Amino acid sequence: MWADTDTDVDYLNYTEVAELVAEMVGSERMLPLSLGVFGTWGTGKSSILRLVQADLAAQDGRYVFVEFDAWLYQDFDDARAALMAVIAKVLLDAAPEGLKDKAKSLYGRVNKLRFLGLAAEGGAAFMGLPTFGLLRKGIEGIGDYVAGDADDEDAKAVKDAAGEVREKTKGLLAAKEKRSPPEEITAFRAEFKEVLRGLDKTLVVVIDNIDRCTPPNAIHTLEAIRLFLFLPRTAFVIAADEDMVRHAVSTHFRNPSERLIQDYLDKLIQVPVRVPRLGVQEVRAYMLLLFAEAAEVSAERLEALRSFLVEQLRQAWRPDAGFGVDDILRVLQPADPAALRVTLDLADRMAPLLAYSANVKGNPRIIKRMLNVVRMRASVARKRGMPIDEAIIAKFVLFERCTAAAAVDALHDAINASAGKPEFFALLEDANALAADTEGACPEPMRPYMTFIRDWSALEPPLADIDLRPAVYLARETVPLRSIAAALSPAALRAVDVLRDVRTASSPAARDALAAVDAIEHVPMMDALVRDMRRNPDWMRSRRDFLGATLLADIAPEAAVVLVRFVRSLELPRRPPWMSALLAGKAWAEG
Repeated sequence: MWADTDTDVDYLNYTEVAELVAEMVGSERMLPLSLGVFGTWGTGKSSILRLVQADLAAQDGRYVFVEFDAWLYQDFDDARAALMAVIAKVLLDAAPEGLKDKAKSLYGRVNKLRFLGLAAEGGAAFMGLPTFGLLRKGIEGIGDYVAGDADDEDAKAVKDAAGEVREKTKGLLAAKEKRSPPEEITAFRAEFKEVLRGLDKTLVVVIDNIDRCTPPNAIHTLEAIRLFLFLPRTAFVIAADEDMVRHAVSTHFRNPSERLIQDYLDKLIQVPVRVPRLGVQEVRAYMLLLFAEAAEVSAERLEALRSFLVEQLRQAWRPDAGFGVDDILRVLQPADPAALRVTLDLADRMAPLLAYSANVKGNPRIIKRMLNVVRMRASVARKRGMPIDEAIIAKFVLFERCTAAAAVDALHDAINASAGKPEFFALLEDANALAADTEGACPEPMRPYMTFIRDWSALEPPLADIDLRPAVYLARETVPLRSIAAALSPAALRAVDVLRDVRTASSPAARDALAAVDAIEHVPMMDALVRDMRRNPDWMRSRRDFLGATLLADIAPEAAVVLVRFVRSLELPRRPPWMSALLAGKAWAEG
């Protein structure tokens, strides 16, 4: 098994990207700098940040580092105040004795700015006005007032939120210390510059996990960065999924224009650096390193292999470039080369499918999680004495990841119905079989994925003559891969947001949002809706989130199955009338 954590060991030739970022941060003529490391979930943004910091830290103490995990502070503190406080605290700790008083004053100004922000929120709440995302609780109620849809529950939310703001501001600041926000911000920036000048170092603020935050918290963190932009000797390195940030901007500012969304990010990020998508050779190298690590070769040999593979990837542009399993074994010098060769061969064969599959796209975190599922199932098989090879388990896990739940269920049903040996496997593995014949022989839910399935069936080992029932048993006994590895696209996230708060069954917004989503994301979307619904145990009153879930179920039979299972799991003594009315006449809800 492999730890699903960020690392400062480069398995993917990301050192080149990190060196480029470190070079820009280290150039005084580039400062002040705001640089974005952009990539989707699991592509290695956090690992690149660690490599950048390691590179800069080796340069004779020229830098003061601030590490800020935006997700860590979510729901515990105002994101803007939290970032300011973390930066001020690092500067206070780094300040020499003669600079301590100035650094303490800077740190104290964070409370003043926090007070001014909370006071502004409280005033807006008392008046029933929108606070543009600044108020955590009561924002939905305020929004309903503006839209003309407010009810008693909304009124209570606004009142409670205003009271909480009053409570939070007690003791933060004495009345005589109150100053206007512009005055405090100007004073904060002035003291910040003085402290940095006294330290004679470059401040490098590394911000991660913005894209894991709720839209308001993501925007608050980005807004806090603006306080420090264009101050001398500062560099912000921000890791984020660009599409997720755009989604946060779109949600937070109530459906702004595309121009505003684009401009918002462009004004904050001066230099965008995108994490390169892995190709076949990068996926091969990554899997080979993971398998070598699991084989428990010595640290020295593993590092030799890593250096060898990174160099091979850097030379991949050459016509004569390339490496094979024999090269890997020569570098590793394992005690049992035959056993390791079997595993490395499997990595070689799987790499093209993992690089090109629309459900994987070479994502290193997804690959690692898939391999962990393989190892988990193989461990269960060994403990129970099940006659199944790890390569077969790997083929099944790959099938699960690269198709939909209906296709997986159809494969399992076909295996069980044929004593473990479906006839269509022999046809799939026949190199001379016609495409039409292979498609016609497969169960209907598998047919949309025939391009993948033909490539998949060519992977070693062949399955036609093997009793595959143990593989089905293992797949159903362990956690389904898609439930732990699926990451929703920005379009799917927008659709989930709409469905959580849909007001009518004929909502045009819900219809348009669902139309923009690929069908392969319907089940993960329903999973997300169900997770949210589980947090609210009140089923006596009508719920918008349940209405949204039924709209998704109406267009997606597989998602409907998930919703039906959820309703059954509630074990309600009786269905509320509103739920019965919603489900009436829906074929998927019968029984």
